[in-house]
Amino acid sequence: MEDVSDRGSGAGYTFRVLNPCGFGAWHRTHTTTVTAMPFLDDRAVAEALPWPELIVAVEGAMVASGAAAPDRTVHTIDVPGGAPASLLVKPGWIVGDVIAVKTVTFFPDNGAVELPTVHAGVLLFSATDGRMLGACEGNELTTRRTAAASAVAAKRLARTGVDRLLVVGTGALAPRIAEAHAQVRDYASIEIWGRSADKAAAVVAELRDLGLPADISNDLDASVAAADTISCVTGTTEPLVKGALLKPGAHVDLVGAFTAAMRESDDAVMERGDIWVDTRADGVISGDLAQPLAAGLITADDIQGDLAELIAGTCPGRTSDDQITVFKSAGSALEDLAAAKLLFE
Repeated sequence: MEDVSDRGSGAGYTFRVLNPCGFGAWHRTHTTTVTAMPFLDDRAVAEALPWPELIVAVEGAMVASGAAAPDRTVHTIDVPGGAPASLLVKPGWIVGDVIAVKTVTFFPDNGAVELPTVHAGVLLFSATDGRMLGACEGNELTTRRTAAASAVAAKRLARTGVDRLLVVGTGALAPRIAEAHAQVRDYASIEIWGRSADKAAAVVAELRDLGLPADISNDLDASVAAADTISCVTGTTEPLVKGALLKPGAHVDLVGAFTAAMRESDDAVMERGDIWVDTRADGVISGDLAQPLAAGLITADDIQGDLAELIAGTCPGRTSDDQITVFKSAGSALEDLAAAKLLFE
């Protein structure tokens, strides 16, 4: 049986345990006190990661001395009677500071029973003595750190004096990516395009409630041609953004596609634009880069730099108002670390 005196974060928990078998010396009551580990759900995570602080935290983690983000590992999990699931583990650390580990599950059949296909959790440890510092649900943290990374890139790649932002996609990331971009540039118009008019309207309503000038795009090509910044947050395998339509000075932020089969932009986007990635290793395996690389339309040398180099200033960002810039985001464990560290500080 359990006797809990306080369930607050970090509170002392007192447990009275009876040996169920009633044998020998264990046939008595034992009392011990342990410290509850802070655990935050997605709602608490959202409240604890304000955009200005999160953007700064991502910038700091990406260039921190002693920062490391080993390759992620992916495991296949058999599901009786269903499609195989995936388990993805992404560690990262800063020497002498903290260690973060994000674990993600992907169960492709969940949509049929109205459950999310992706779930995630993040653990934070001390990098000086290994103590566990906290744990949280990972979906909201991932959404926010992904949007923050796009904002970090846009600070250096989007034109100043921009007017129009186009968000392509209507999932959970869509409103967050619009919020994040609006932190680093002052947009007079934010358009949301999606295959579902109802979902696009829901994103628009959420953004308007936050005081942002959002409207529905009813014509994707026209919106692409007019936009100063285009942020794509979809899982499409057919390109949506056509490079021939981009106006001089446009910035293209590609976030959603993460496998070689997925693609949000066509070849012309990569041929016309100067390309940056958040990390080279993961960026080049996404379809937006993998496919034109395989076709010989671009080479690895066409990648101008990664996010850490942009932040540190060791590679140039935008150099002219007419330059078309492209940022391909694939996600870094250091972005997860930055968010988790901020969360539990």
